[in-house]
Amino acid sequence: MVTKHTCKNGVRVVLENIPTVRSVAIGIWIGTGSRNENGENNGVSHFLEHMFFKGTKTKTAREIAESFDSIGGQVNAFTSKEYTCYYAKVMDEHSNYALNVLADMFFHSIFDEEELGKEKNVVYEEIKMYEDAPDDIVHDLLSKASYGNHPLGYPILGTETTLSAFNGETLRNYMKETYTPDNVVISIAGNIEESFIKEVEELFGSYETGYTKPSIQKPVFETGKLARKKTTEQAHLCIGYNGLPVGDEDVYNLIVMNNVLGGSMSSRLFQEVREERGLAYSIYSYHSSFQDNGMLTIYGGTGAAQLDLLFETVQLTINKLKQEGITEKELKNSKEQIKGSLMLSLESTNSRMSRNGKNELLLKNHRSLDDILEKINSITDKSVNELTHRIFNDQYSLALISPDGELPKGI
Repeated sequence: MVTKHTCKNGVRVVLENIPTVRSVAIGIWIGTGSRNENGENNGVSHFLEHMFFKGTKTKTAREIAESFDSIGGQVNAFTSKEYTCYYAKVMDEHSNYALNVLADMFFHSIFDEEELGKEKNVVYEEIKMYEDAPDDIVHDLLSKASYGNHPLGYPILGTETTLSAFNGETLRNYMKETYTPDNVVISIAGNIEESFIKEVEELFGSYETGYTKPSIQKPVFETGKLARKKTTEQAHLCIGYNGLPVGDEDVYNLIVMNNVLGGSMSSRLFQEVREERGLAYSIYSYHSSFQDNGMLTIYGGTGAAQLDLLFETVQLTINKLKQEGITEKELKNSKEQIKGSLMLSLESTNSRMSRNGKNELLLKNHRSLDDILEKINSITDKSVNELTHRIFNDQYSLALISPDGELPKGI
């Protein structure tokens, strides 16, 4: 059971006690990411995440790392399009200590200019590493094709140009504007008593920034087709379809449909593209949900000479799914797969902390396990097939990175 509490300043706390484990996961979730940026500060959310580990008023970067190594714990962070998370996983006896170190990073990071310069070089290298992975950057190119100049089309890492202009004041101002109390959720899961909420409130329950939660601009799904010429061994293709936002009632139908299409080794795309035709080593589909939008993405990598055939095969597979619908066996297997993944995730305190944090931040709602299972069991082939026809139409975006940069025929 998830216990919820709202501090007087608006910070929300969610706690799930799991007495059968000996670990505790603590996450600080902030509802800001690359979507909240602009053309000048693109990448600041991700860079701020890096700088939180580079020293506070009382600890050096090394001492922050040693704080968790010395207790056998883990600490890390990540940035997405719509949120940033700083989290730690420790033995239950070290919960208070871990919370205090995370709070120190959150409130007292100094953003030293010398450390800031060194960390810029680290992120420059991260950008270069990403550029060397065309199967990764093609997804960023698809975001650009799908959302154009809207911030959802921005790369999370930013660019070397935007990054070079950042300084300590940039980070402090961005924190004031976006790390507002009503935009922060503290999620805790593990062997921890409900009284721990008081410890959280003492640290996070009274700060103010003078700002309110930043507003966001609703995107329009575009049907852009973008190609980049790059020296690669393969052509890397991404196709995007307008999907569903977070919390949409059809999301479980979409999960079933995606599993059938390209979400597993038994999926139609995997079987047709890889097993039957041998066109690709990597072929899959996935869905990304945002607050007011979503996108279903299909990715495949193949030799440049086979690109047209790959694109044609993907389209034929989609059309067949639309025409024939899913089978009873596919429906049953997909439901069991979803339930199995859900049950396995419940064995991890990190997974529970993440699930609760995202649910509170984006939905302010926590469905019980029984409710979720009931929703999954109620899915029918009719409801999935209806959604398939809604999602897959002639309105799609496309991104390609290949040796010649030539878009596939028939788009």
